[in-house]
Amino acid sequence: MAIKSSNVTARVEPEVKEQAEAILSSLGIPTSTAINMFYRQIVLWNGLPFRPAVPVTRPKSRTEMDDAEFNARMTAGYEQAIANQSTPSDEVFDRLIGEIENGKTV
Repeated sequence: MAIKSSNVTARVEPEVKEQAEAILSSLGIPTSTAINMFYRQIVLWNGLPFRPAVPVTRPKSRTEMDDAEFNARMTAGYEQAIANQSTPSDEVFDRLIGEIENGKTV
């Protein structure tokens, strides 16, 4: 096993650092191990091990919505259900699994 003898210093936003470290802690992974894993993936892939992108739309959590927006979304969902404009979850999952198995992008 190689001896670790180099340090990495990086400036990150405190909130991002706290969130990331909390997640790593829940996984039982020390921050230094996660950074080492990230560097190894960069070497393996000869670049970033993921495609940097900003999601076009990201679902909001309940805490990110005010009551009016939440109630409007719930009303719209209820109206769609009443109008039979929905698909049973088992059909949706079957379709998604089929697309994944056939190599299609969802």
